[in-house]
Amino acid sequence: MQIGTFSYPLPANDPVLSYAPGTPEKAALKKALADLKKKELDIPMYIGGKMVRTDKKMAIHPPHELSHTLGHFSVGEEKHVQAAIAAALQAKEKWENMSWENRAHIFLKAADLLATKYRYQMVASTMLCQSKNAYQAEIDSTCELIDFLRFNVHFLSEIYKQQPVSAPGMHNRMEWRSLEGFVLAVTPFNFTAIGGNLPTSAAMCGNVVVWKPANTQIYSAQLFMRILKEAGLPDGVINLIYVDGPTIGKVCFSHRDFAGVHFTGSTGVFNNMWKVIGENMGMYKSYPRIVGETGGKDFVVAHKSADIDTVVTALARGAFEYQGQKCSAASRAYIPSNIANAVLSKLVTAVESMKMGTVEDFTNFINAVIDEKSYTSITKYIVNAKKNKKVKIIAGGNFSKTKGYFIEPTVIVSKDPKSVTMCEEIFGPVLTIYVYPAEQFEKTLALVDSTSAYALTGAIIAQDRAAVELATNKLRNAAGNFYINDKPTGAVVGQQPFGGARASGTNDKAGSALNLYRWLSARTIKETYNPPTQYGYPFLLEA
Repeated sequence: MQIGTFSYPLPANDPVLSYAPGTPEKAALKKALADLKKKELDIPMYIGGKMVRTDKKMAIHPPHELSHTLGHFSVGEEKHVQAAIAAALQAKEKWENMSWENRAHIFLKAADLLATKYRYQMVASTMLCQSKNAYQAEIDSTCELIDFLRFNVHFLSEIYKQQPVSAPGMHNRMEWRSLEGFVLAVTPFNFTAIGGNLPTSAAMCGNVVVWKPANTQIYSAQLFMRILKEAGLPDGVINLIYVDGPTIGKVCFSHRDFAGVHFTGSTGVFNNMWKVIGENMGMYKSYPRIVGETGGKDFVVAHKSADIDTVVTALARGAFEYQGQKCSAASRAYIPSNIANAVLSKLVTAVESMKMGTVEDFTNFINAVIDEKSYTSITKYIVNAKKNKKVKIIAGGNFSKTKGYFIEPTVIVSKDPKSVTMCEEIFGPVLTIYVYPAEQFEKTLALVDSTSAYALTGAIIAQDRAAVELATNKLRNAAGNFYINDKPTGAVVGQQPFGGARASGTNDKAGSALNLYRWLSARTIKETYNPPTQYGYPFLLEA
């Protein structure tokens, strides 16, 4: 029984550790990396209260060190999806009826465990499993995930406070119910924070969840699952399983109790999900919530007034941090002719200074791409660019998979603003630049808006305030996250809620209350204190 109104004020963002030379965090992280590499994990699925292992195992290798084995995970099949759904539905009644403060404290405790006891282990896991350097892993797997947990508790507490007005003689109230059924969370390889947020944001709202992470993120996903269990998450509330996409879709999307999907991944997969769910509408209890963040072909537009060093830094960081494997990564850029030579020259110098190698060498800015499938896809674009007379590679262009999936940060200059690499999502360390006539800024903005089907992130770099305003207005629908004089990556929970529209998803803004509304179903309750006892109204009477 609730005997008080509990407050969860707006938290501060978790501080980002620097890992600079001589800092205690650098020593602790290097120790964590070494410790993890000394042992091979046998990673189970988590279904209800059981750790489930199968005879079929799949090895996990660091993308930058293919000769090393981090562990093996048990590969699931259709029966494990069915078991996960059954476990979730069995846990649902107790979980959705647990008092809010007790649900909240589980996730707040998980955030504190992540910030303290498991911080370096989580950063190291993400570095090794997903080939992220120390800084990229820090801002992702600890800072952002901690922020998601703490801020979502605050946002949900504010939603619960939202109540309707009441007239004399009655009381109105709003119940923010969980959805009727289970939620499927399908999470990507590139952000440990997304892997943690998609299932927990739905669960926090009282829902039960079946969680399927990307195979290439299982090593860090299982650690977060262990943290949740240590924080007190009841069995069955979140069920972590390792199955292929078609199998989980076949079972979940044909289940009567399917209530929604929280997805981050490719546009093609999301489109197919939407189609299948639509075709199956007749079998569901309720209309499922379909929430997805998909691809991006993100842009940087520089104005003739732009500061050259600002442009170069935005491109170097925006395009090549985490090997361009961010749905927000700068993938196409539009540079005015008056500053193009200077920008290109400085950008080439910057790119050529970037060291590439393993994550354990902290001087490496660039690490490996995630797997052979990505490596093959990305390198095809580079190979084709070398054959195309309308484009020129001015930096990078080399690659090797001898020891790991290494691709040099590559800069392409295209004479055609609609060339393949200006239009298609590559999801790797490839940036294509189009130099436009400096006096054709407004025309170029129209080009930016119409080139790609995506609308996730973008940036305008200019010192001319009128140019900033023009770009902001003209590109209103071209990006869900828009940046002025900065790179188009690095959204922070609570500061820049993240998501895009068009082919980039449903724009339900992870890192804000907007996302949580999608996992709630409101019920309005009216109570009348002195109810009428006759059907008639005064207008029926005659004087």
